[in-house]
Amino acid sequence: MPLSEHEQQLLAQLEKQLHQDDPRFASTMQPEPTRGRGSKRNVVLGVVIAVVGLGVVLAGVVANLIILGVLGFIIMGVGVYVAFIPAGGSLGSSTSAGPKRGGSTKSSSGFLRNLEQKWDQRNQGGEN
Repeated sequence: MPLSEHEQQLLAQLEKQLHQDDPRFASTMQPEPTRGRGSKRNVVLGVVIAVVGLGVVLAGVVANLIILGVLGFIIMGVGVYVAFIPAGGSLGSSTSAGPKRGGSTKSSSGFLRNLEQKWDQRNQGGEN
């Protein structure tokens, strides 16, 4: 169900206020590009390799050779791995583990400041 015009305006105001109050948090909430998804070529190649591996497993079962079944299973694993290799070539290219919490130099709203003070008091009370 689509949002009404009034709800869209409220949402836009909330987003704008979030970007002003805490730009680092707002940037972490932005949708990431489709990083980590495999290219079509890798997916097709991976599926083909996995099907070949499945055929080797079945041949091992028919021939009653355990080593052939294990080899087929390894080939299937390689096929799945190839299918999930991202298009860019690196699996985990994210360098930041998340926003680091430090002293905030920007002024935040009174509500958020109050919550932060309560959080700090709770954490200081638990350490003693």
